[in-house]
Amino acid sequence: MKNVINTGFNLANFPEPIMISVNGVELEVFEAGKENVGKPIVLCHGFPEHAFSWRHQVPVLVAAGYHVIVPNQRGFGNSSCPKDVTEYDIEHLTGDLVALLDHYGYEDAIFMGHDWGANVVWRLSQLHPSRVNKVINLALPYQERGEKPWIEFMEEIFGKDFYFVHFNRQPGVADAVMDENTAQFLRNMFRKNVPLAPPEPGMLMINLARAEKPLGEPIMSDSELAVFISAFKKSGFTGGINWYRNLDRNWQLLADVNPIIKHPALMVYGNYDMIPKSEKLSEFVPNVNVASLDCGHWIQQELPQETNQLILKWLEEQNV
Repeated sequence: MKNVINTGFNLANFPEPIMISVNGVELEVFEAGKENVGKPIVLCHGFPEHAFSWRHQVPVLVAAGYHVIVPNQRGFGNSSCPKDVTEYDIEHLTGDLVALLDHYGYEDAIFMGHDWGANVVWRLSQLHPSRVNKVINLALPYQERGEKPWIEFMEEIFGKDFYFVHFNRQPGVADAVMDENTAQFLRNMFRKNVPLAPPEPGMLMINLARAEKPLGEPIMSDSELAVFISAFKKSGFTGGINWYRNLDRNWQLLADVNPIIKHPALMVYGNYDMIPKSEKLSEFVPNVNVASLDCGHWIQQELPQETNQLILKWLEEQNV
């Protein structure tokens, strides 16, 4: 099934979406560069994001000869939002991407992810290695599977208010606050040059949703932010939060999966991101190149030109 829908996205250089039925759900997909058949690259957003997060990369990648495929993954935008929490586990999320490749008739593709999207790409490389050609990930390095389930481990280290833990231990609480304050939450979230400060008490995402005054500088225009606000007012935040609620389930699902990713990979960090750089990355991803940019968490939106140059240079070095 494939039909064009109009969601009001009229901003330059971003394609109109289509709905594609895959893996038991419908995904809203933004596609560009159809003429570049045979060179697919799939861009995977994070939380609380949207396919539109890649708006600066799409035209550049098309011009470089790539068939660019940008899905709103399940739980986001106009894509399906299943009710069952377990339908957001890593088998479902990676299965959607495999089915998307099947839809387009591709054996494999380059996959690029940011934030949670990066985690999905790392796991796709483990669970379906033959479907991944190369990996480009931003912000989130490979997370090794330790001896304890991830939420249990995080609760011991960071406490019950850490948002990963809170999402799991108090389901529905943060969702409701974020839904009630959608525009304010997203305005406060998408900032740069935020002054460093000790962690404040309470749950980070709830605090951001309730804060009347944002910190730092906006990373996008009001018209760009309006795309995110409109999307989340329609979908709500629960679908995306359900990704977090499967972390311990994912820990179980990955128990017998080879932890080593052998694909050529590029890992891009933001020097001022709260997510720490991995000291063990090359142990698990031996063919990785690592780069850093002087920005925070929203790498491809904060420094789009620098990000594009870095990506294109690496792809050129890989002879693709």
